[in-house]
Amino acid sequence: MQPIQLFALASRQAEWLSVRQEVVATNIANANTPKYRAQDVSPFDAVLDETQVRMARTHPGHLAESQFSQDIAVKETEVNDEIGIQESGNTVALAEELTKTGEIKKQYELSTSLVKSFHSMMLMTVRR
Repeated sequence: MQPIQLFALASRQAEWLSVRQEVVATNIANANTPKYRAQDVSPFDAVLDETQVRMARTHPGHLAESQFSQDIAVKETEVNDEIGIQESGNTVALAEELTKTGEIKKQYELSTSLVKSFHSMMLMTVRR
């Protein structure tokens, strides 16, 4: 029996979301730190490209096998046009960071509900 790639993909996304949440929380915590440069992680699409997950399928419901790398790149964000660089040299835009936390929460909820639904579907097929 082939391993189910959806669970591996969901696990990888949860790991990516955890790293992103940590980076965003660090940005918010350092909003008043002089010369602090805001950071963010590479988009999840880039993580998928790096791990070479392809959407090649033998059946419309199947994903190809993949190997995930353990590296999620954290990089300095571009300077926000609205605030620019503050007098202290800080580049954190609190409104932008709070927006990111909302996005992260929505992505966690979506991923969790998809895995829960898939798990329920698998249990229903096993019972029969």
